Amino acid sequence: MNVPEQPAGPPVGPSAAGPAGSSVPSPAAPSGVDLARVALRAAREQARARGEEVVRRRQARRGGLRSGARADGRDPLPLGVAVNRLITERGWETPAAVGGVMGRWPQLVGPGVAQHCRPLGYDQQERALTVACDSTAWATQLRLLAPQLVARLNQDLGQGTVRLIKVRGPAAPPGPRGRLRAPGSRGPGDTYG
Repeated sequence: MNVPEQPAGPPVGPSAAGPAGSSVPSPAAPSGVDLARVALRAAREQARARGEEVVRRRQARRGGLRSGARADGRDPLPLGVAVNRLITERGWETPAAVGGVMGRWPQLVGPGVAQHCRPLGYDQQERALTVACDSTAWATQLRLLAPQLVARLNQDLGQGTVRLIKVRGPAAPPGPRGRLRAPGSRGPGDTYG
């Protein structure tokens, strides 16, 4: 019969009595119960750390706060998420995107054109962008640039978002209302005196 060899070192157990025959065990070797307690404590700390990390991830996804035990539509949302949800629910994606392009108008057309032409509005049904120019020369120039500008806008917004650009020239100054008369003449309604 083979007997396993004992490791060399101080003896462990009841025969390992301290000085003068005391029965105090050696402090270097923890017992099985102590090892189990240490292992249980380490496992609890690891589980707590994993649980805190899971809770932190869930709260980050939901925005942190909840109205009750389960997430529902009444829960508070970050402002950006709420605005994006509203835009999607109302079907405002295209007008919002076009509005963003209007804010970047100088970068799209260049500072020279942007100084003389400005976007007025976007008609979603016609998919037309209306642009006002401060002179007829700039209106003509923008009409010539319209195909390239439509291509550039559709590149930013998605194909087919803008089909045409309506260009408006400068408004005529307000004139006299009513029938045309020669200067200095008197017409109906004038009193002679």
